[in-house]
Amino acid sequence: MPKRALAQKRPFLLLSVAAALAFYYLRASDVPELWLIPLKGSAVGLLAVYAYMRHSSPDAHLLAWAMAAAALGDMGIMFDRTIGALLFFAFHVLALGVFLRNRRPALTKTQSWVVGLTLILTPAIAYFFPYDRTMALPTAFYALALGAMASGAWASSFPRYRVGAGAMLFLLSDMLLFAEMGPLSGSDVPQYLVWPIYYLGQFLICIGVITTLRKRDPELRVVQGGRETAH
Repeated sequence: MPKRALAQKRPFLLLSVAAALAFYYLRASDVPELWLIPLKGSAVGLLAVYAYMRHSSPDAHLLAWAMAAAALGDMGIMFDRTIGALLFFAFHVLALGVFLRNRRPALTKTQSWVVGLTLILTPAIAYFFPYDRTMALPTAFYALALGAMASGAWASSFPRYRVGAGAMLFLLSDMLLFAEMGPLSGSDVPQYLVWPIYYLGQFLICIGVITTLRKRDPELRVVQGGRETAH
């Protein structure tokens, strides 16, 4: 595989990490929030570009669309929580599609329990978090998609210590957001922990899926002079 091709793709990961760190630290500064919105979106948005450029399979492109939806959600939630939730719901559906297309042939009993409990307990726990009970059902409905995504990742043939763990970190970050509507209302814990946990989860999901796809099919799309060539 040409080193030049690798050099052209890896900077997207480096830029993504840089954007994530910059957003985390600059949001506590005097930088206007309006300037932080595109910076926040670019962190996962660059993961979407990486996924799309790194492999030309339908699974990689579906993951790229999922990451793009999440990036829009990262920006949308700074305007309106409902808009952000709808965009992240789209992420969960698209990511679940990737995981279902790559199901593990068989699960052990323990793995089946993890998958089942994650799917059931995620919306059940989320339902009881909001103090405003009018938000209980919408939160549980969103959490059902969240739990399905995490369960799908755990049951997929992708590495559990990357993709499965990444999905569980995403789940944890959202649980902290749900808790912010209830038990952690007024706490600084979500403010400090949600973003790094969420971003690390997305990063692990992205590199885990793409690395696995490249091992299965080492095709690499390289764009040179407006033409696409496969290596």
